[in-house]
Amino acid sequence: MKIDHVAMYVWDLEGAKEFFVSFFQAKPNDMYHNPKTGLKTYFLSFDDGSRLEIMNRPDMKEKPLDIFYQGLIHLSFKLGSKEKVDELTKKLHEAGYEVLSGPRVTGDGYYESCILAFENNLLELVA
Repeated sequence: MKIDHVAMYVWDLEGAKEFFVSFFQAKPNDMYHNPKTGLKTYFLSFDDGSRLEIMNRPDMKEKPLDIFYQGLIHLSFKLGSKEKVDELTKKLHEAGYEVLSGPRVTGDGYYESCILAFENNLLELVA
């Protein structure tokens, strides 16, 4: 068994798609649009076969910004080396995204950084 995909609502669907294409080399499918509900989605595929669905619809609600709320909290991307974590952390920081921690070795042995990224979504970059 494996997780098929994770989904997230975003305000700026095209901007979110470009963020993941630019920084994570995601490959988007064609946009799906349901005219009855206003739902628009892209599936973004990554080299290892994992997928992220980004979605938008007119009746979305604003969620308070708090990284310690109940429920799904972050996406973690395994980059394969400390150097790649350092490189992408720097690239995201230079693009204006906030580095919350790292790069560092965590208490449980991960080499990671945490980034407050597109639309305040928390991303972990791990070696």
